[in-house]
Amino acid sequence: MATSTTAPDADRREPRAGSPARGPARRRRGPRRSYLPYLLLVPAIVLELAIHVIPMIVGVWMSMLELTQFHIRDWSTAPFVGLENYRATLDFDSAAGRELLHSFWVTLIYSLLSVGFAWLLGMSAAVVLQRPFRGRAILRALFLTPYALPVYTAVITWSFLLQRDTGLVNHVLVDQLGLLNERPFWLIGDNSFWSLLVVSVWRNWPFAFLCLMAGLQNVPGEMYEAAAIDGAGFWRRLRSVTLPMLRPVNLVLLLVLFLWTFNDFNTPYVLFGGSAPEQADLISIHIYRSSFKTWDFGSGSAMSVALLLFLLVVSAGYLLITNRRRDHA
Repeated sequence: MATSTTAPDADRREPRAGSPARGPARRRRGPRRSYLPYLLLVPAIVLELAIHVIPMIVGVWMSMLELTQFHIRDWSTAPFVGLENYRATLDFDSAAGRELLHSFWVTLIYSLLSVGFAWLLGMSAAVVLQRPFRGRAILRALFLTPYALPVYTAVITWSFLLQRDTGLVNHVLVDQLGLLNERPFWLIGDNSFWSLLVVSVWRNWPFAFLCLMAGLQNVPGEMYEAAAIDGAGFWRRLRSVTLPMLRPVNLVLLLVLFLWTFNDFNTPYVLFGGSAPEQADLISIHIYRSSFKTWDFGSGSAMSVALLLFLLVVSAGYLLITNRRRDHA
């Protein structure tokens, strides 16, 4: 019997010429850290610094200088006064302090009324247009027209409509309907506040309508069907289904509308031409007049910083209260 003298590894085939040699298994590399997200954030960070952060820091610095028309060409000559501008601005026993306090209360009442009416109109339109019917798309597009128009175009149109002698509003109320015996002034006196409020609501309510309409798309129809089976009417379904489901949308919407309205400068500036009547003297116009009419940029900057701090406190308090209510719910 023949005995095999072949070595144990003799049956292993030699690698063919040109074929890749099998080496030891390569170690898997760990996840490579990508810097692409950070690079994509660089343009946004640069713009944020250039548009918001740096001007804000400059504004705080200006509020601590006696920066008037005598020093505006060379800031280095402006004396450093520290918090003196804040003391003078917030001294409500002085004439300047009383004027600022008056503007603050006018702005606060104006903002609350504007946000309230804008939300009410937006909510009503969103609920009515939730059900499909013929012409719904046309009405949706028509309701969004005030929001799509440029602010200057819309407000200038309103300024023509509210003119005393040639305005369409007085023509309709006095000449066509006979509701008034004489043509009132809408852009001066007590009526100026209500005219400003109407224009603000007209411009802001389509945004509320758009947000609420989008929020209603996420409300399941089964909830309304179950409520209807239980005998709930329209108002009960609105109170028990619609409003609770829209709570997250409303929390953000009301805060954004308040901040926009409280800071609004374009609407009163275009409507009244830069010098608003006392009844419609919003704080934004008051700061503009204090800075660019009297050339006291130090006091104007102090008012702006105080306004910023107030809005930050309001925003933080609003978010804190709403989050606590949501946690307890």
